Amino acid sequence: MLSMVSLCGRMADLSIIMPVFNEQGTVEAALDQVLQTGYPVQELEVVVVDDGSTDGTPDLLAARSSDPRIKLASHARNSGKGVAVQTALKHASGTYAAIMDADLEYDPADISKLLEPVLAQEADVVYGTRGFESHSAFSFWYVMGNKGVTLAANLLFNSYLGDIMTCHKVMRTDIFRSLGLQSRGFDIEPEITGKLLASGHQIYEVPIRYQARGRAEGKKLTAIDGFRVLRKLVECRLQAGARLPDRSRHQTIDSS
Repeated sequence: MLSMVSLCGRMADLSIIMPVFNEQGTVEAALDQVLQTGYPVQELEVVVVDDGSTDGTPDLLAARSSDPRIKLASHARNSGKGVAVQTALKHASGTYAAIMDADLEYDPADISKLLEPVLAQEADVVYGTRGFESHSAFSFWYVMGNKGVTLAANLLFNSYLGDIMTCHKVMRTDIFRSLGLQSRGFDIEPEITGKLLASGHQIYEVPIRYQARGRAEGKKLTAIDGFRVLRKLVECRLQAGARLPDRSRHQTIDSS
């Protein structure tokens, strides 16, 4: 069951999608950072989906509902990040869409770097690639798991990507909606990548900053999610059929 707390009818150039689940410690700061960041667009909206939070998150979000830049939706019960993203896409009015988690692992200022090649019509889809330096890696196995599923995606789709599980993804909203996403949990990330590649879209990559939080701070990804990611990649590849569309090139954009 979906309830709408605040929906403004105006159009926005950029819709930032923010799925939220039990993030009372960071969600206000995340919203402030997103709203205070300058983006190379005329208008901004933040589409926040509270995915059945059971802490103080709903009250904190309700207090922000009067801000005309915020669209706030809620699920009656926790349904997973994938469902939250799909809900947000239904209400996004921007020409372009980006995902920003509410846990402050990512810097919203980096969204501007991803937007630039899209606005310059150099790319339809841009990913923010994490470097996993020693100060930003959650753990050895977390990094190896990420590299493992990324390698699997490259093998399955004959691509050369550096980080398929990154939250920071920017593309036109119509492309996002055309993917027909169905995943309920964190396997939404490989589904996005698999369906983009199967549809022939080039994915450009831009280096971004990243600060992983630990399990005690609310990290939700587990080893089981890794197996779900692999299964989703295989499903997307099988759905793509025997031959993949031709992608003329893949480019990593220098952010310097």
